[in-house]
Amino acid sequence: MKLLPLLICAAVTATGSAGVLADTLDKIAASGKITLAYRESSVPFSYLDGPAKPIGFSVDVANAVADAVRKQLKKPDIQVEWQAVTSQNRMPLVMNGTVDLECGSTTNNSARGKDVAFAINHFYTGTRLLVKKSAGIKDYADLAGKNVSTTTGTTNLQVLRKYSTEKNLNFNLQFGKDHADSFLLVESDRAVAFGMDDILLYGLKANAKNPADFEVVGESLQVEPYACMLRKDDPAFKQLVDGVIGGMMKSGEFEKLYTKWFLQPIPPKNLPLGLPMSPQLKDNLKALSDKPAT
Repeated sequence: MKLLPLLICAAVTATGSAGVLADTLDKIAASGKITLAYRESSVPFSYLDGPAKPIGFSVDVANAVADAVRKQLKKPDIQVEWQAVTSQNRMPLVMNGTVDLECGSTTNNSARGKDVAFAINHFYTGTRLLVKKSAGIKDYADLAGKNVSTTTGTTNLQVLRKYSTEKNLNFNLQFGKDHADSFLLVESDRAVAFGMDDILLYGLKANAKNPADFEVVGESLQVEPYACMLRKDDPAFKQLVDGVIGGMMKSGEFEKLYTKWFLQPIPPKNLPLGLPMSPQLKDNLKALSDKPAT
């Protein structure tokens, strides 16, 4: 039996035509399920609260999208299937159709926009440093020649590398496979700082074994938007996702969700992040922009 033609046939059936993925809504209607991505340690956006139980701000947004899909397709029994992703594999899994929507802590930038589409921006953040208070690190200049951790596959890696070169600081970059792994490098003194989006650093600090041992320092190197990621050239699904997020922003539901995850106590330690909404995000509640970072 010749397997290659059969494999090609299977691929064509799954995608509608060779090399072209079927429209997401058609795919969901045919399969009876929507596959949503989650991150394991992107507090408070998307993280695990117990085995295989994703929670967070972005998880709530993704669930709202799933509800809208059920309503639009008039199929209330559509199931949600959760797929764990990392900084490295999140884009490929969206592009190849494994994941229908990724709402985590993904920066919407023009480089990624060549391969995927982004919904309305729902957060704005910048690269800063999480350090042990005992390390005496107060700014980037204190990192000259020292080990600095960051997470593989993130925009922060590029930002830190560029800054180190421009300022002649010669960071020794250490790479974690996810944010928890990168933070562990600082906890175990294998790195003196973890460079990442400031909101994720605050989340990791709040859920550390000893939160008081750590602090977030340094100026923000850049401001970047987060947005949910979906397949490119699928206007019907993007319109649905934007409709959900834009509707939440117009109705006031988005602000309630923000308060829930950024200002009130959150699992697992029931501590609040205490992070008010940024001016950029307040502006986008009216603008409803999906404009990428450069």
